[in-house]
Amino acid sequence: QVQVVESGGGLVQAGGSLRLSCAASETIFRISSMNWHRQAPGKQREFVAGISSSGSTNIRDSVKGRFTISRDGPKNTAYLEMHDLKPEDTAVYYCNAINYQRTYWGQGTQVTVSS
Repeated sequence: QVQVVESGGGLVQAGGSLRLSCAASETIFRISSMNWHRQAPGKQREFVAGISSSGSTNIRDSVKGRFTISRDGPKNTAYLEMHDLKPEDTAVYYCNAINYQRTYWGQGTQVTVSS
């Protein structure tokens, strides 16, 4: 059963923008935080941005000022707004939802930034 689904990835030119969406199943109760990670080819997965149930956010330094995370709590949905994209942002972007029981991961969405 797929419980976290990402969407919104694609191919964009450098300097462009994308908006990623992450929808967590309504069967996941009491989500404390939703987070975006990314993994580029040949590299380890890294944290990009996270948002808590209270709305506090944490953004990776290398994307601060370009990426924004937001959340629609009642809908268990999180968004990652990405602007001024760079080729080094190319990666598979994964979303997770964390509650008191476990971490739920999505399958990822590909973001490719051409120079």
